[in-house]
Amino acid sequence: MKNIKFPTPHTILLLIAGFVAILTWFIPAGKYDTLQYQEARNSFVYKHLEEEKTMPANQETLEGLGIKIPLEKFTNGDIAKPISVPGTYTQLDPKPQGFLDFFKSPIKGIIQSSDIILFVLILGGIIGIMNFTGAFDAGISWLAKTLKGKEYWLIFVVTTLIAVGGTTFGLAEETIAFYPILIPIFLAAKYDAIVALACVYIGSSIGTMCSTVNPFSVIIASDAAGINWTTGFTGRLLMLIGGIIICVIYILRYANKVQKDPTKSIIYDQKEMIEGLFGSSTSNTHRLTGRLRIILTVFAICFVIMIYGVSRLGWWFEEMTVVFLIGAILIGFLAKMKEENFVTTFIKGANDLLGVAFIIGIARGVSVLMEQGLISDTILQHASEFTTGMSKGIFTNVMLFIYSGLSFFIPSSSGMAVLTMPIMSPLADTVGVGREVIVNAYQYGMGLFAFINPTGLILASLAIVKVGYDKWLKFVIPLVIILTVFTMIALTVQVYL
Repeated sequence: MKNIKFPTPHTILLLIAGFVAILTWFIPAGKYDTLQYQEARNSFVYKHLEEEKTMPANQETLEGLGIKIPLEKFTNGDIAKPISVPGTYTQLDPKPQGFLDFFKSPIKGIIQSSDIILFVLILGGIIGIMNFTGAFDAGISWLAKTLKGKEYWLIFVVTTLIAVGGTTFGLAEETIAFYPILIPIFLAAKYDAIVALACVYIGSSIGTMCSTVNPFSVIIASDAAGINWTTGFTGRLLMLIGGIIICVIYILRYANKVQKDPTKSIIYDQKEMIEGLFGSSTSNTHRLTGRLRIILTVFAICFVIMIYGVSRLGWWFEEMTVVFLIGAILIGFLAKMKEENFVTTFIKGANDLLGVAFIIGIARGVSVLMEQGLISDTILQHASEFTTGMSKGIFTNVMLFIYSGLSFFIPSSSGMAVLTMPIMSPLADTVGVGREVIVNAYQYGMGLFAFINPTGLILASLAIVKVGYDKWLKFVIPLVIILTVFTMIALTVQVYL
């Protein structure tokens, strides 16, 4: 048994895709009618199966369909995607996904994820250029000496800042850019790669889980539930503070244990391999010269521009990719690299993250199978029926776990909001709780499962850090249990206050 190794992330995702394909043979196909606002024609497009009809864009139309959302949420662009219309679920002829569909799914997933895949490859290229210049080694050596004896500040600052990014503008996929830079810094501080992974991934996860002003989750979900996003803000803010404290303490306890005794590391058997890949030696010969300081500054500015663009200018992967491509070219000029050497180094760096790019595509392929098999809406319909007749304390916690389960099939926060909120939020009215409770259950449920969700970002993140999924589960499951208990208590107190 000792010779049996845990599967790679690619294999895990293919096994999940196979499982989903099998589900399409047993779960009935079905679909809700959808409604989408068309700005060009100032009208709604109502879609029932393959039939479409135009409806007036007014409040009467929404009320007639049982959608308790103010019209301005559609007309001002807050809700741009098609939303599910409550009470319109229709069971359809089965669309089971066969052998060929299964093998097509990762290809379709890669095509649909081309924007983030290209971002990852360009990111790999600039990391390759940075490694070639020696700027990373010099900067890490300087930082290790500066923080000697105060390395714990790394954990607190990185986790908190990324959590702030998660709660404000949904910093999630973009965190892939941070791993290659931060891992060497944490290794130089005598921590292991799991500490670096935890600070970034857990920071992002707790931030998005307890979103306060994140337009991709709390705002779009509140809009789709027909309430103002400020409703329930105080409770979410308190959850965020409590969640960050729990996560930082948890990471610190593990990090201190590893720093004092490296054999306590969950990935101790990978120590030499990871240090060989990312470099943890602080005895390198690179001195932090003026040129290297400028190169590091240009590299850091790329991240500042990316964060500003995403949070303020509505940028997405196309613009972020351009920022890092320009940054790589500027750094190549500053380092006086020859054209052929620059191209070779850049391509080699991109190649290092090719495996991560494939993981992202295969994960999207899982969603493709569910969309083609028409089982997502069926699962949503049965989940909404399951809560009938519950007391409000049990109801809110059951909703928490329903959303955790649904996030396996619908890992997108904005997609989950527009698909489920028109169906789930009216359930709050029948139980006697505010609709913000459904919004919170949606956020917390998705957030808790995001710590381990194989169809989310974790497998791509693990592939960069070179840590197995089984090792991550061993590290993070106790934290997930702690956060789940904390969340259940908070939700129960909220509905009875």
